Amino acid sequence: MTAPVFVAEVADVLPGGPDFVLDGPEGRHAVSVKRLRPGEDVVLTDGHGHWTEGVVKAAEGKDRLVVTDLHEVREEPEPTPRITVVQALPKGDRGELAVETMTETGVDEIVPWSAARCITQWKGERGLKALGKWRATAREAGKQSRRVRFPQVADAMTSKQVAALLAKADLAVVLHEDRAHPSEPLATAALPASGDIVLVVGPEGGVSPEELELFTQAGARACRLGRSVLRTSTAGTAAVALLLGRTGRWS
Repeated sequence: MTAPVFVAEVADVLPGGPDFVLDGPEGRHAVSVKRLRPGEDVVLTDGHGHWTEGVVKAAEGKDRLVVTDLHEVREEPEPTPRITVVQALPKGDRGELAVETMTETGVDEIVPWSAARCITQWKGERGLKALGKWRATAREAGKQSRRVRFPQVADAMTSKQVAALLAKADLAVVLHEDRAHPSEPLATAALPASGDIVLVVGPEGGVSPEELELFTQAGARACRLGRSVLRTSTAGTAAVALLLGRTGRWS
């Protein structure tokens, strides 16, 4: 297993220079939760692809980790093709579940979507709080899965804003299973070798006919995953896994 990942301003790290002190919430997690000890390896990252490795020199108190033997800061290249999931707002904590599992799987960006059939709607302070939870979940899941480039969680979008996003994609897909509407298997759909793939996951009630028309006019294709119907909180993860395998990013 790779070394545990912690978020830090790695731009301040100097190879072979002074020791780096990880404190605050990250230091507390390293010392009091992970219980790291001298001699153990760690990875420090800014979550935007820049990272370095080091060795624990000391664990002090409850929230101070001293890291030494620091390597040169490296940058993980931007993945290609890049995968964005437009996620309709689920009920309860299923939104955080979707963000967590998609992050662990390897999604690059998540866009919360206020679909017409969403029971949950983000408004005012409640919406800002929910968005903050999604972003915190992506950060923690990124660390847990040993990523050094965490997915971006965008501001919530309306259907018109999603349509504009789809129009700019190299491949735009709406997951849609409806016998009255033609769709193709995502498992055999032609994929771009590079660029942006944008995938729309509807709410539990499905994408409305009006939204589907709006998205297809923007260039999106209706695709299905398989015979079974997945919940909105799991469909995105299954689709991302399929795309990562087919594009070679999991090779």
